[in-house]
Amino acid sequence: MTREAEPLTAEREATASPRILSDADAARLVALRQMKRIAGGLLVLAAVVFAVSFSLQDTYPWLAYVRAAAEGAMVGAIADWFAVTALFRHPFGLRIPHTAIIPTRKDEIGASLGEFVEENFLSEEVVRGKLATFSVADKVGTWLADPRNAARVSAEGAVAAQGMLKLLSDDDVRDMIERLARRHLFEPEWAPSLGRVGSQLVAADQQRAAVDAVLDATETWLVAHPDALGDVVSERLPRWVPGFVSGIVDDRAHREVLKLLQSVREDQQHPLRLSIDKYLAGVTDRLQHDPEMIERVEAIKADFLDSPRLREFADELWSSVKVSLADSLADPSSELRIGAEAALVEVGQRLSKDRVLAGKVDAWIADAATYVVLNYRHDLAAVITETVERWDARETTEKIELQVGKDLQFIRINGTVVGALAGVTIYAVATGVHALF
Repeated sequence: MTREAEPLTAEREATASPRILSDADAARLVALRQMKRIAGGLLVLAAVVFAVSFSLQDTYPWLAYVRAAAEGAMVGAIADWFAVTALFRHPFGLRIPHTAIIPTRKDEIGASLGEFVEENFLSEEVVRGKLATFSVADKVGTWLADPRNAARVSAEGAVAAQGMLKLLSDDDVRDMIERLARRHLFEPEWAPSLGRVGSQLVAADQQRAAVDAVLDATETWLVAHPDALGDVVSERLPRWVPGFVSGIVDDRAHREVLKLLQSVREDQQHPLRLSIDKYLAGVTDRLQHDPEMIERVEAIKADFLDSPRLREFADELWSSVKVSLADSLADPSSELRIGAEAALVEVGQRLSKDRVLAGKVDAWIADAATYVVLNYRHDLAAVITETVERWDARETTEKIELQVGKDLQFIRINGTVVGALAGVTIYAVATGVHALF
């Protein structure tokens, strides 16, 4: 009887459940079988005691109390065995109504469980209340402040970024760069923007440094090539001028030009420097207001857009960025990885020490979690319902029985004990009442 009553026997495990159990489930199965043997053993013991006491109670009247206790124990044990077994399967294979509740109502249980989680766990009050019990920012900050953890996050992020680089299509990225360049760099008019920036630089005398650089470079070149200017001057002299005169003129011209460059460089108010400033101011003004100048700049831009140079620029830019980024991500000692680790450690230290910042982060996390819960809690709970619906009924039954079956066997044991106490109590009360009347 007890062998038939056991929901999961060794034979059924071998035929009905071929799946491989995890170590934890295997341990639960051993404990479940042990508790079943104990509960079944108590039922057998109660049956033996009942048989002995029933046969000897006429000889030994006091055994009537033992018989009543054993009888109650058997009733309690059998009733609770039926109740526990009915949760998982049909007792003795008989399709008694309202038995095998879990496999026959699996989908309804999954829907109820999803609804229960949605109503009682995925609510704004629960989420905010839970987040209010601790500081997420403080815990994350303390964890990130450890350089080992920061290095781990950096390494995992590098792996994810490398994966993204491999997934990205080079042609798609080049097209995107080209589209962005056309939209943000080439669609606006260049001349007015260049003119405004140039006028601000001229107004701040920022062009002086560029002029000085040109003067220095020119002077350096002339010093290194003293004959270059002389050849240009002497070629323009009449042929009848003697050669030594040409040499004197070349040397004088060379010295005068160097002297002019030095004078312009040292005198910030030199007429030539002021003329250059005035010329640049005029150019920047024309770039902003002269339609002809604006049209000329736009023509240059259009010529560049119509040439393959823009596509080549996008191609070279992405290729360079991709190779450089991939190398940096793969190298733990690269500046990118080291910089990322340092930044993470710094963020962690700030989160763990700056209470104001941590409070803002915690508030943002609470708002984000609340938003997700309020807008997607039905979808999140639906995961439970859909997952249970996809489970096989038999496998679901076995999973649930492994999780709670051991505890349910205590119901059988308790039923046996309570039945025995109830049986002897009822018999004692009935005997006492019968003796009085």
